[in-house]
Amino acid sequence: MVSQIQPPTQPEVIYPDSDGQPVANNTIQFGWIVEIKQNLDWLFADDPNVFVAGDLFWYPVEGRNKIVNAPDVLVVLGRPKGDRLCYQQWKEEGIAPQVVFEILSLSNTQTEMDKKLLFYDRYGVEEYYIYDPDRNNLCGWLRSEDGLDVIPQMEDWVSPRLKIRFALSTEGLQLYRPDGERFLTYTEISRNAEQERQRAEQERQRAELAEQARRDAIPRLLQMNLSIEQIAQALGLSVEEVRTLAQE
Repeated sequence: MVSQIQPPTQPEVIYPDSDGQPVANNTIQFGWIVEIKQNLDWLFADDPNVFVAGDLFWYPVEGRNKIVNAPDVLVVLGRPKGDRLCYQQWKEEGIAPQVVFEILSLSNTQTEMDKKLLFYDRYGVEEYYIYDPDRNNLCGWLRSEDGLDVIPQMEDWVSPRLKIRFALSTEGLQLYRPDGERFLTYTEISRNAEQERQRAEQERQRAELAEQARRDAIPRLLQMNLSIEQIAQALGLSVEEVRTLAQE
Protein backbone atom coordinates (compact mmCIF):
# COMPACT_ATOMS: atom_id res chain seq x y z
CA MET A 1 0.00 0.00 0.00
CA VAL A 2 1.39 3.35 -1.02
CA SER A 3 0.50 6.29 1.20
CA GLN A 4 0.29 9.75 -0.28
CA ILE A 5 2.42 12.41 1.29
CA GLN A 6 0.36 15.46 2.07
CA PRO A 7 1.98 18.75 1.15
CA PRO A 8 2.78 20.92 4.14
CA THR A 9 0.02 23.37 4.96
CA GLN A 10 0.81 27.01 4.53
CA PRO A 11 0.62 29.00 7.75
CA GLU A 12 -2.21 31.48 7.86
CA VAL A 13 -1.09 35.02 7.16
CA ILE A 14 -2.21 37.49 9.81
CA TYR A 15 -2.92 41.05 8.75
CA PRO A 16 -2.72 43.23 11.88
CA ASP A 17 -5.10 46.17 12.12
CA SER A 18 -2.94 48.18 14.51
CA ASP A 19 0.70 48.90 15.21
CA GLY A 20 0.10 50.31 18.67
CA GLN A 21 0.91 53.83 17.53
CA PRO A 22 -1.48 56.76 18.09
CA VAL A 23 -3.65 58.01 15.23
CA ALA A 24 -2.09 61.46 15.56
CA ASN A 25 0.77 63.00 17.48
CA ASN A 26 -0.99 66.21 18.46
CA THR A 27 -4.40 67.87 18.48
CA ILE A 28 -3.68 69.93 15.35
CA GLN A 29 -2.87 66.88 13.24
CA PHE A 30 -5.84 64.95 14.66
CA GLY A 31 -8.18 67.88 14.00
CA TRP A 32 -7.20 68.00 10.33
CA ILE A 33 -7.57 64.24 9.92
CA VAL A 34 -11.06 64.33 11.43
CA GLU A 35 -12.12 67.39 9.42
CA ILE A 36 -11.04 65.96 6.06
CA LYS A 37 -12.41 62.52 6.78
CA GLN A 38 -15.79 63.68 8.07
CA ASN A 39 -16.34 66.24 5.32
CA LEU A 40 -15.55 63.62 2.68
CA ASP A 41 -18.01 61.28 4.42
CA TRP A 42 -20.71 63.93 4.13
CA LEU A 43 -19.74 64.81 0.57
CA PHE A 44 -20.26 61.21 -0.54
CA ALA A 45 -22.99 60.31 1.95
CA ASP A 46 -25.48 59.53 -0.84
CA ASP A 47 -23.09 57.37 -2.85
CA PRO A 48 -23.03 53.81 -1.43
CA ASN A 49 -19.91 52.96 -3.42
CA VAL A 50 -17.43 55.45 -1.97
CA PHE A 51 -15.42 54.24 1.01
CA VAL A 52 -13.65 56.81 3.18
CA ALA A 53 -11.42 55.90 6.12
CA GLY A 54 -8.90 57.45 8.47
CA ASP A 55 -5.73 55.77 9.74
CA LEU A 56 -6.75 52.40 8.28
CA PHE A 57 -4.12 49.80 7.44
CA TRP A 58 -3.98 49.16 3.69
CA TYR A 59 -2.49 45.86 2.50
CA PRO A 60 -2.07 45.92 -1.29
CA VAL A 61 -0.52 42.45 -1.76
CA GLU A 62 -2.06 39.19 -0.58
CA GLY A 63 0.24 37.13 1.60
CA ARG A 64 2.63 40.05 2.21
CA ASN A 65 1.69 41.49 5.57
CA LYS A 66 4.87 43.53 5.79
CA ILE A 67 3.75 45.60 2.80
CA VAL A 68 1.38 47.96 4.55
CA ASN A 69 0.65 51.62 5.08
CA ALA A 70 -1.97 53.55 7.03
CA PRO A 71 -2.80 56.84 5.27
CA ASP A 72 -4.23 59.55 7.47
CA VAL A 73 -7.24 59.63 5.12
CA LEU A 74 -7.94 57.41 2.13
CA VAL A 75 -10.76 57.42 -0.40
CA VAL A 76 -11.76 54.43 -2.51
CA LEU A 77 -14.26 55.09 -5.27
CA GLY A 78 -16.04 51.95 -6.42
CA ARG A 79 -16.09 50.11 -3.09
CA PRO A 80 -19.05 49.94 -0.70
CA LYS A 81 -19.24 51.77 2.58
CA GLY A 82 -18.94 49.72 5.75
CA ASP A 83 -16.64 48.89 8.62
CA ARG A 84 -13.33 47.16 7.98
CA LEU A 85 -10.54 46.13 10.33
CA CYS A 86 -8.12 46.84 7.51
CA TYR A 87 -8.25 47.33 3.75
CA GLN A 88 -7.11 44.11 2.05
CA GLN A 89 -7.00 45.11 -1.58
CA TRP A 90 -7.40 41.60 -3.05
CA LYS A 91 -10.74 41.35 -1.21
CA GLU A 92 -11.85 44.69 -2.66
CA GLU A 93 -11.83 43.66 -6.35
CA GLY A 94 -8.20 44.73 -6.49
CA ILE A 95 -9.14 48.41 -6.26
CA ALA A 96 -6.47 50.59 -4.67
CA PRO A 97 -7.35 53.83 -2.85
CA GLN A 98 -7.42 56.50 -5.53
CA VAL A 99 -6.91 59.47 -3.19
CA VAL A 100 -4.72 59.70 -0.10
CA PHE A 101 -4.13 62.53 2.39
CA GLU A 102 -1.29 62.85 4.89
CA ILE A 103 -1.13 65.51 7.62
CA LEU A 104 2.39 66.19 8.82
CA SER A 105 3.48 66.50 12.42
CA LEU A 106 6.88 67.42 13.85
CA SER A 107 7.70 63.74 14.29
CA ASN A 108 7.50 62.96 10.57
CA THR A 109 10.92 62.62 8.96
CA GLN A 110 11.81 63.21 5.33
CA THR A 111 12.87 59.57 5.00
CA GLU A 112 9.47 58.43 6.28
CA MET A 113 7.61 60.65 3.84
CA ASP A 114 9.84 59.56 0.94
CA LYS A 115 8.93 55.96 1.73
CA LYS A 116 5.23 56.83 1.78
CA LEU A 117 5.49 58.53 -1.61
CA LEU A 118 7.25 55.47 -3.02
CA PHE A 119 4.57 53.18 -1.56
CA TYR A 120 1.67 55.21 -2.96
CA ASP A 121 3.38 55.50 -6.32
CA ARG A 122 4.09 51.77 -6.51
CA TYR A 123 0.63 50.59 -5.43
CA GLY A 124 -1.60 52.74 -7.59
CA VAL A 125 -2.68 55.89 -5.75
CA GLU A 126 -3.89 58.45 -8.29
CA GLU A 127 -3.85 61.58 -6.12
CA TYR A 128 -1.64 62.17 -3.10
CA TYR A 129 -1.82 65.27 -0.90
CA ILE A 130 0.38 66.33 2.02
CA TYR A 131 -0.48 69.25 4.27
CA ASP A 132 1.92 70.63 6.88
CA PRO A 133 -0.17 72.77 9.26
CA ASP A 134 2.90 74.03 11.14
CA ARG A 135 4.39 75.55 7.99
CA ASN A 136 1.07 76.00 6.19
CA ASN A 137 2.52 74.13 3.25
CA LEU A 138 0.56 72.01 0.78
CA CYS A 139 2.01 69.56 -1.75
CA GLY A 140 0.29 67.28 -4.20
CA TRP A 141 1.02 64.54 -6.72
CA LEU A 142 -1.10 63.33 -9.64
CA ARG A 143 -0.66 60.07 -11.49
CA SER A 144 0.48 60.18 -15.10
CA GLU A 145 1.69 57.46 -17.42
CA ASP A 146 5.03 57.48 -15.58
CA GLY A 147 3.64 57.42 -12.04
CA LEU A 148 2.95 60.14 -9.49
CA ASP A 149 4.11 63.56 -10.70
CA VAL A 150 4.32 66.71 -8.60
CA ILE A 151 1.45 69.14 -9.06
CA PRO A 152 3.33 72.39 -9.77
CA GLN A 153 0.63 74.77 -8.51
CA MET A 154 -1.65 73.74 -5.67
CA GLU A 155 -3.41 77.09 -5.18
CA ASP A 156 -7.04 76.66 -6.27
CA TRP A 157 -6.24 73.12 -7.40
CA VAL A 158 -9.34 70.96 -7.98
CA SER A 159 -9.07 67.25 -7.33
CA PRO A 160 -9.91 65.32 -10.52
CA ARG A 161 -11.48 62.51 -8.52
CA LEU A 162 -13.14 64.30 -5.60
CA LYS A 163 -13.90 67.66 -7.30
CA ILE A 164 -12.93 69.49 -4.11
CA ARG A 165 -10.88 72.70 -4.32
CA PHE A 166 -7.75 73.49 -2.31
CA ALA A 167 -7.14 77.10 -1.26
CA LEU A 168 -4.23 78.40 0.82
CA SER A 169 -4.30 81.64 2.77
CA THR A 170 -2.28 83.11 5.60
CA GLU A 171 -4.79 81.52 7.97
CA GLY A 172 -4.20 78.03 6.60
CA LEU A 173 -5.65 75.52 4.19
CA GLN A 174 -9.28 75.72 3.15
CA LEU A 175 -11.06 72.94 1.28
CA TYR A 176 -14.23 73.57 -0.70
CA ARG A 177 -16.93 71.17 -1.84
CA PRO A 178 -17.98 71.06 -5.51
CA ASP A 179 -20.94 73.30 -4.62
CA GLY A 180 -18.56 75.95 -3.27
CA GLU A 181 -19.32 75.32 0.40
CA ARG A 182 -16.29 75.29 2.68
CA PHE A 183 -15.27 72.19 4.63
CA LEU A 184 -16.36 72.74 8.24
CA THR A 185 -14.85 71.69 11.53
CA TYR A 186 -16.82 69.48 13.89
CA THR A 187 -17.45 72.49 16.14
CA GLU A 188 -18.81 74.53 13.23
CA ILE A 189 -21.04 71.66 12.13
CA SER A 190 -22.40 71.24 15.67
CA ARG A 191 -23.00 74.99 15.97
CA ASN A 192 -24.79 75.09 12.61
CA ALA A 193 -26.91 72.10 13.58
CA GLU A 194 -27.91 73.81 16.84
CA GLN A 195 -28.76 77.04 15.02
CA GLU A 196 -30.85 75.07 12.52
CA ARG A 197 -32.64 73.32 15.40
CA GLN A 198 -33.37 76.68 17.01
CA ARG A 199 -34.67 78.10 13.73
CA ALA A 200 -36.91 75.07 13.27
CA GLU A 201 -38.22 75.45 16.81
CA GLN A 202 -38.89 79.17 16.30
CA GLU A 203 -40.72 78.42 13.05
CA ARG A 204 -42.79 75.77 14.81
CA GLN A 205 -43.70 78.23 17.55
CA ARG A 206 -44.62 80.92 15.00
CA ALA A 207 -46.82 78.42 13.16
CA GLU A 208 -48.55 77.46 16.40
CA LEU A 209 -49.13 81.11 17.32
CA ALA A 210 -50.53 81.84 13.85
CA GLU A 211 -52.81 78.81 14.08
CA GLN A 212 -54.02 79.88 17.51
CA ALA A 213 -54.61 83.42 16.24
CA ARG A 214 -56.81 82.06 13.45
CA ARG A 215 -58.74 79.93 15.94
CA ASP A 216 -59.28 82.92 18.22
CA ALA A 217 -60.38 85.11 15.30
CA ILE A 218 -63.17 82.83 14.13
CA PRO A 219 -65.61 83.48 17.02
CA ARG A 220 -65.04 87.23 16.79
CA LEU A 221 -65.63 87.23 13.03
CA LEU A 222 -68.80 85.16 13.46
CA GLN A 223 -70.04 87.70 16.00
CA MET A 224 -69.49 90.34 13.32
CA ASN A 225 -71.97 88.38 11.17
CA LEU A 226 -69.39 87.31 8.58
CA SER A 227 -70.29 84.16 6.73
CA ILE A 228 -68.27 80.97 6.99
CA GLU A 229 -67.14 81.51 3.40
CA GLN A 230 -65.97 85.07 4.13
CA ILE A 231 -64.07 83.97 7.22
CA ALA A 232 -62.41 81.15 5.30
CA GLN A 233 -61.26 83.58 2.62
CA ALA A 234 -60.03 86.13 5.15
CA LEU A 235 -58.01 83.59 7.17
CA GLY A 236 -56.75 81.51 4.27
CA LEU A 237 -58.60 78.41 5.45
CA SER A 238 -61.01 76.06 3.80
CA VAL A 239 -64.72 76.27 4.58
CA GLU A 240 -64.51 72.84 6.22
CA GLU A 241 -61.63 73.96 8.47
CA VAL A 242 -63.56 77.04 9.59
CA ARG A 243 -66.67 74.96 10.36
CA THR A 244 -64.58 72.47 12.37
CA LEU A 245 -62.77 75.19 14.32
CA ALA A 246 -66.02 77.04 14.97
CA GLN A 247 -67.49 73.95 16.62
CA GLU A 248 -64.54 73.41 18.98
